[in-house]
Amino acid sequence: MPNDTPDFDSKFPTQISTRAPKQRQQEKLADLAAQQTVGVHGKVSAAQIRLQKDITELELPRLISIHMPNPQDLFHFEIEICPVEGHYQGGRFHFKVDISDNYPIDPPRIKCLQKIYHPNIDLDGNVCLNILREDWSPVLSLNAVLLGLNFLFLELNPNDPLNKDAANTLVKSPNVFSRNVKLAMRGLIIDREEYDRVI
Repeated sequence: MPNDTPDFDSKFPTQISTRAPKQRQQEKLADLAAQQTVGVHGKVSAAQIRLQKDITELELPRLISIHMPNPQDLFHFEIEICPVEGHYQGGRFHFKVDISDNYPIDPPRIKCLQKIYHPNIDLDGNVCLNILREDWSPVLSLNAVLLGLNFLFLELNPNDPLNKDAANTLVKSPNVFSRNVKLAMRGLIIDREEYDRVI
């Protein structure tokens, strides 16, 4: 079965990967943020200033890559998370990140671009992460959000699920849950739902 996962390296003109040496990555991020100097009506917005700061201060693990489809628009980008341990090890998970003009008062909006079998991500890609909802605070950074998203692949939370079937299976039959994750990551059907291939 072919891999339906987009090849980010060829899809986007600008890719910021934490696989590159840290100093070079930070320089590239800082350059992209510096290019974003003028907001609406020629003024720099507070959201833009904060977002530039957050981007230049990113310190992400190697398993998280940021992809900027339009380097002139820092408010809309995608990330890829490639877990190296846990149930989702070996997968490549893609998320769309949208930052509003009211950032950091409003949290980033994050959506999974693939249908995956996860108790905290529903079949439409909505993500259940407390720091994106009731625990959001303007003092939280983009770095904290991306690390929190990565944490969802390491510490599943069946007590606050968006996919109740996956959460129930995790609680009642952890071995069945693990098998279902592996099958879903290969793009197979679980309980009449076909999932996207992510490996």
